Amino acid sequence: MDRLLGMTLFVRAVDRGSFAEAAREFQLTPAMVGRHVRALEERAGAQLLQRTTRKQTLTAFGRLYYERCTRVLAEIDAMDRSADELRAAPRGLLRVTTTTSFGAHRLAPALADYFTRYPEVRVELLLSDRFADIVENEYDAAVRLGPLAPSHLVARRLRSVRFFLAASPSYLAARGAPKRPEDLRGHACLGHPYGDWGREWPIVDAGGQVHPIKIRCSLKINSGEGLRIAALRGMGIILQPEFQVEDDLASGKLVRVLPDHRLPEVPMHILYPPQKPVSPRLRTFVDFVVERFGRT
Repeated sequence: MDRLLGMTLFVRAVDRGSFAEAAREFQLTPAMVGRHVRALEERAGAQLLQRTTRKQTLTAFGRLYYERCTRVLAEIDAMDRSADELRAAPRGLLRVTTTTSFGAHRLAPALADYFTRYPEVRVELLLSDRFADIVENEYDAAVRLGPLAPSHLVARRLRSVRFFLAASPSYLAARGAPKRPEDLRGHACLGHPYGDWGREWPIVDAGGQVHPIKIRCSLKINSGEGLRIAALRGMGIILQPEFQVEDDLASGKLVRVLPDHRLPEVPMHILYPPQKPVSPRLRTFVDFVVERFGRT
């Protein structure tokens, strides 16, 4: 018989005053409670209870055994509560991936606030502009820009991201600033080797009309930061998210190109593999990212 269950039933029978009351609490028969108590007596080699048709009383040994059982069961309850607390406290390693620009300019600085809230969580942040399979690469979560392909991943929507066309003053002084979206075809454009935007830029005019412009990339780099540096050196026009170029635009190191036009805003999501239950460290991280970068 289960010794722990037997100890629990024995203590309850003593506390409630009868096998019948203990049996009712645990949805057992009084005879089953009696068998558990007799198994404890056989293991202990001594009688625990004096039983008559009217009442039951502890033997001298039974009283000592009862006190020990009470302490043991209290310790087990305390251990279970501690385990629940440990499971509830966010701790351990999170592996997260996102684009180089968003990771460097937005997510990495925000992690300081996350660590203040959850100091026992460690984050391994992997920055790449090429999407990697989250499950295959054992990432816990990914923040991604762009439309989502169908998948089994859980997705939480974040705010959409604006993109700007920009170039250095020296480039525009030498080549002239484009006046219309079609003028981009005659300029040195700096693009990304992956995706459609390395071949075509969808420019939206003030009336909301989209002008898909095929571009000629004189240089392609698989890094937003690399494209930014190339633009600062006067090598051409870039199309980058606001968080990649906003400081340079504010300082005048870069100038917006076609400022009366814009690009369609790009959706952003945080993704993670489905799991039940979601671990505390992943749950708190996802909630933090949604709170910090959610839709406004």
